[in-house]
Amino acid sequence: MARYHPPTTVVFRTWPNGLVQALFPEIDSMRYARCCLSYTARGGEGAANYGKVVERSRPSRLEEIAPLRQELENHGYNLRVRRKYRPARK
Repeated sequence: MARYHPPTTVVFRTWPNGLVQALFPEIDSMRYARCCLSYTARGGEGAANYGKVVERSRPSRLEEIAPLRQELENHGYNLRVRRKYRPARK
């Protein structure tokens, strides 16, 4: 029986050089304050300032995210893809 993995919110962004970055805004980076976990095919996991990345990149198109999305799903992620992320109000 397959193991259930809860959905992980991800926002894909594309840089001017074509690099696609996956941002996980609900997962804090363990290295830097105010940063979230991120992933790129070239660099693997790292920390990213969500606001700065959104400011300097553009939303990714579906055809751009396909390879990185597949790679993440192969690592066991159950992705909930969003174009934007707004934290829930408390």
